[in-house]
Amino acid sequence: QVQLVESGGGLVQVGGSLTLSCAASVDMYSMGWFRQAPGKEREFVAAISESGGITSNLDVGKGRFSISRDNAKHTVLLQMNSLSPEDTAVYYCSADRARVGPGMDDYWGQGTQVTVSS
Repeated sequence: QVQLVESGGGLVQVGGSLTLSCAASVDMYSMGWFRQAPGKEREFVAAISESGGITSNLDVGKGRFSISRDNAKHTVLLQMNSLSPEDTAVYYCSADRARVGPGMDDYWGQGTQVTVSS
């Protein structure tokens, strides 16, 4: 059973930064981040393959978000800068055996809340 545990969410002021972390119980999986704001559908943020290839939703991050991974620690990070209230959402970690991008769907974490206050 694959387990994904997110951490790093919280309350931050406009313009601030947060780094989300997701620890996986397995390696050799693509990993990524999605988010879901209240009343909206879940949307893809960014993903990274086992070899480090990155796919990003530029409409979401607009260059403010960066994803990275530490294969030795089975961890993926999402660095978020210049946060705005529109970034308020529950952020979910995802892992997939083959897909890298919006179609990732094999495993999900429980989510971590990010709230950006103005």
